Amino acid sequence: MPDDERPIEQREPRDGAPPAPIPRAIEDDDAGDESIDSAMSEADERVAELMEREASPEELAPAVEEQEAPDAADTLEALSSEESAEVVKHMEEESAAEALAHMDHALAATVLVDLGPAEAAELLQIMEPDDAADLLQSMGKEQAAQTLRHMPTPLAAKLGKLAQYEPESAGGLMTTSYVWVPAHLTVAQTIEHLRTDELFTQSDTHGMYVYVVDIGMRLAGVLELRRLLTARASEKVSEIMIRDVDTISPDMDQEDVAREFERYDYLSLPVVDEDHRLLGVVTIDDVVDIIQEEQTEDVQLSVGAGAGESVNSSVREKFRGRMPWLAVNLLTSQLAASVVIGFRPLVEQYEIVAALMGVVANQAGNAGQQSLAVTMRGIALGEVRPGKGAAIISREVAVGSLTGLTVGSMLLLVGWGIGELGWIRQINWRLGAVGGVAMVFALSVGCFVGSALPLLLTRLRRDPATGSTIFLTMVTDTSAFLTFLGLVYALQSWVFTN
Repeated sequence: MPDDERPIEQREPRDGAPPAPIPRAIEDDDAGDESIDSAMSEADERVAELMEREASPEELAPAVEEQEAPDAADTLEALSSEESAEVVKHMEEESAAEALAHMDHALAATVLVDLGPAEAAELLQIMEPDDAADLLQSMGKEQAAQTLRHMPTPLAAKLGKLAQYEPESAGGLMTTSYVWVPAHLTVAQTIEHLRTDELFTQSDTHGMYVYVVDIGMRLAGVLELRRLLTARASEKVSEIMIRDVDTISPDMDQEDVAREFERYDYLSLPVVDEDHRLLGVVTIDDVVDIIQEEQTEDVQLSVGAGAGESVNSSVREKFRGRMPWLAVNLLTSQLAASVVIGFRPLVEQYEIVAALMGVVANQAGNAGQQSLAVTMRGIALGEVRPGKGAAIISREVAVGSLTGLTVGSMLLLVGWGIGELGWIRQINWRLGAVGGVAMVFALSVGCFVGSALPLLLTRLRRDPATGSTIFLTMVTDTSAFLTFLGLVYALQSWVFTN
């Protein structure tokens, strides 16, 4: 994007241009940091002290109000939903609404339900529309409907419409609070309008961009503030706006939205429908939360935990999220167990084989996890281009073979050393060599599966993190046991020759 068309916040200073004057408030910012940090820590210490002596909600509420909203949310999450509701009842509505907006959605929704529809409606009206819609979705249809009845009809309709979008889509992320002006206004009229626009003058986020719309609320362009301030008063905003505006659709997945923000350093993106009507705006503060959620969700999904599970989730939610994958793991592990059972006479005759097969399987599993992590990271960052899957897999298999050869050689040396010293009966360099060969094959298989599995799931339009660790473990354990035990069985007369 040419520098003239980039938002002021994203531009580099021109060569030779003098630095912008620093306001006194910013010059003295470092000096004020200490007092701010001190005040915050005092508020947190006060809350901790009150909670330690189990103070009443009436006594705790004023102290929680003194905390920053994220810290106040942590305090409320540490209490039971009933206790949190009692504290919220005694807080100022604005402070309570901010704290609830920063809480885990499921916990905040429970608190709102405990408060009752009328009080919940009062708090939701204060929040940003996207935050309020998220909490309404978490409350359940019946409770949400009761709460909406206590709101003004226009707001209830707006929030109800927002709540219809999928929570993990751009529509679920967007806010309907944004600054816009009609395309027919002049520069003078627009400046006067913005002076009286409460959202523009009081919000740190929504004043960054001014969206220009036509009579049908279709997005016509974005108004850049410097152009507005330097243009002639009689000019139309349609003449000075930036027409080429990047937009997203309401059904775009939130992970793709986050990737767009990361790749192009956006501060906000407008959401439009198929007719290019402006529906809302996704801002950077929401995207930061999504990036964190997606990272933790991928970790949880990869090991078979519930995607939305948190430390504060109920036992029932945790059970429902984890049990299906534990059942799958129980079934898949039978395959590896059946391989060992097939070689039972060998394992019973040579106990050392049982110990070493676990070593080979463990190394294969670790190698597979490494490939899985690298491949999933590449997918998440958009580094995996179409048609590059085969190259990625072949590289990982090559790494698996090389690391397997290295670790296998180490196992050979260990077997030789122990055999020469006579520390453990049945161990010798020949068994170490067989283990080394099995290691090369098993690690190659582990790296192959670790890289191919997430690529395959992505190709099938499935989340690459879903249960990937469980299936990877099944394949690496089975292949490692089969390879090592098969080689030992075939060569046992040579391996265990005195």
